Amino acid sequence: MEGLSRVAGIRAAAAGPGGANLLALRSHNTALVLDLLRTAGAEGISRLELAERTGLTPQAVSKITARLREEGLAAEAGRRASTGGKPRTVLRLVPEAGHAVGVHLDRDELRAVLVDLDGAVVAEGRGAVDLGAGADAVVEGTAREVEALLPALPGARGSLLGVGVALPGPLDHGSGVLHRVTGFPEWDGFPLRDALARRLGMPVVVDKDTNAAALGLAVAGEGQGDSGSFAYLHLGTGLGAGLVIGGSVHRGARTGAGEFGHQVIQLDGPVCTCGNRGCIEALCLAAVARGDVGEAARVLGAGAANLVGLLDIDLVLLGGRTVAATPEEFVSGVGAVLGERALREGTRGGGVPVRVASGGGWGVAVGAAQLVVGPLFGREDG
Repeated sequence: MEGLSRVAGIRAAAAGPGGANLLALRSHNTALVLDLLRTAGAEGISRLELAERTGLTPQAVSKITARLREEGLAAEAGRRASTGGKPRTVLRLVPEAGHAVGVHLDRDELRAVLVDLDGAVVAEGRGAVDLGAGADAVVEGTAREVEALLPALPGARGSLLGVGVALPGPLDHGSGVLHRVTGFPEWDGFPLRDALARRLGMPVVVDKDTNAAALGLAVAGEGQGDSGSFAYLHLGTGLGAGLVIGGSVHRGARTGAGEFGHQVIQLDGPVCTCGNRGCIEALCLAAVARGDVGEAARVLGAGAANLVGLLDIDLVLLGGRTVAATPEEFVSGVGAVLGERALREGTRGGGVPVRVASGGGWGVAVGAAQLVVGPLFGREDG
């Protein structure tokens, strides 16, 4: 869609060198308005409210909303009674004006979703995959799953903004290049983003599965406490963390933050697939394999307690297929460890709350779609 391409172009220009300029300001203001239209929902929001909540002048808001209506991103949602003068026209986001595909590429399974600008799932698909089958096979299999969703697009394919792909790390989010994916060292240095973009002929963004899930949760409003900070712990075929600090996904200087599963807590413990001994991931998965979910939850709780102590986060969210098999046991086990720590330290208010993340088995894929959709609303980091 021409309008979406224009907005994306403005954002790309603003991201380049040169510091603050008119393009960057226009991009930022447009994103502010779009995000408020999104959060207002079907009821809409008036131009006066947009001006009050963004700090922009009414004239600036009128120009932005006029442009968004021309581009098909906004529409009238009726009129609202005014305290004085004529009724105010309210505007709403047009969710079907843009779409993105989110892909959760796990070690043995692929899940894909097509979402609109509101993040609502329009279509979904899943299939088997083997990260050990080689890059060509994985790229082709991923492309086929993405293409299988495209017939569900309402109208022309031009509303498709791109594809977000989330998979186990470590990897470089900025370049879309994989590092030594745990258990699959042959992927080290593979430019997945560029390879998939060439195959599909559309923009692709790549990030760790835990970061994508954390982004989706942040956009959905999780962790909106005093500090806006939470940890998403994903226990599936591996173990990792997505960290949201101050409302933004924390990726680190080399986009390597969140390799939570490979912190060593038992020096003489079992060998992990990363090569170390006694990693939380190895201990958790070993306990699950022998049917001791309680022990797995306690180990996961020990790691969560380390995070709480280091980062002073407000909330711990649990996800992944292993957690989904027995969610109550993991929530109670991790919560018990955090509660014991809070009791020892005399923490005011008790332990940090623990609960299962929303989204179920599709949470990572939906978060991956936000890697593409989020920047339109200024939410690329949460």
